Amino acid sequence: MAEKNSNTSCGFRTSIGGQALMEGILMRGPKKQAIVCRTADGLVEKVEDLKLLKDKYPFFGLPLVRGVVIFLDSMIKGMGALLYSAELLPEEMQEDDPLDKWIEAHFSAEKAKQVIIYTAVVLGIGLSLFLFVFLPTFLVGFIKPIYTNFFFRNLAEGIVRIALLLLYMGLTRKVPDVHRLFRYHGAEHKTIFCYEHGKELTVENVRPESRFHPRCGTSFLLVVVIVSVLVNSVVKVTNTFGRIGCHLLLLPVVVGISYEINRWCGLHDNLLSAVLSAPGKWLQRITTAEPDDSMIECAIRAIELVIPEEKGSDEWGK
Repeated sequence: MAEKNSNTSCGFRTSIGGQALMEGILMRGPKKQAIVCRTADGLVEKVEDLKLLKDKYPFFGLPLVRGVVIFLDSMIKGMGALLYSAELLPEEMQEDDPLDKWIEAHFSAEKAKQVIIYTAVVLGIGLSLFLFVFLPTFLVGFIKPIYTNFFFRNLAEGIVRIALLLLYMGLTRKVPDVHRLFRYHGAEHKTIFCYEHGKELTVENVRPESRFHPRCGTSFLLVVVIVSVLVNSVVKVTNTFGRIGCHLLLLPVVVGISYEINRWCGLHDNLLSAVLSAPGKWLQRITTAEPDDSMIECAIRAIELVIPEEKGSDEWGK
């Protein structure tokens, strides 16, 4: 179904963000996190208070630093929510993972869940580093004509990173379960836009909203790849493994800058923010899809559970 409403200007910008789950939605507000999943028995809800590191240690809330902290925190909480949603699937749809079974056999039930979550996060980060740091640098290292031309070598590495990201997203979209996940992703974006436009949260109001949001996590990934081209331009090392090491050292800087760009785009609605967010919105044509009404209902309930009682306390930038 085509977009019925491409207008993404908002009455205000909320700090509420979300994540698609297996047959469900995670919404994260300023104070609470809510997971809402659809099962054969109806909607299952789980609400938790958020404990933010910056509240205890203000240093972690500083610009550039906060991006790295929020990224890691979101990965851990997001992976936990994803595993929780997978446990709610019918037994015949659940996959038997040998690693998970080994962990469950060697740890207590509560400890096993934590180990599984952190293991999944480490493996996820490891795969990302392999695909978008090691592999591009390694492959471009074979192109001898640009071996010592650092500008073109760095640019070539960036092009390979973008190509790998698009290939990875395009291939995963073809998996039926992942495509359904992307439909929930679309429901999440539409619901947040409806809330930002000040409309009543109903399926009829959410349905025509845009599924392309400037603060999307997949947009953030594309910004990371683009920013890495600029930041890594300071690396003047020819040895491939030396370059990989330098890229890893600069990764926190890349993530920190990328978060601030994504945050700025989320706060502003002008020509520059539109230009900066355009590539990410284009990528969302791959990572989001049109949801059905049951998915929208799930997203509406999830956002309702995290909207703060104090008016305005969920505005982005506060």
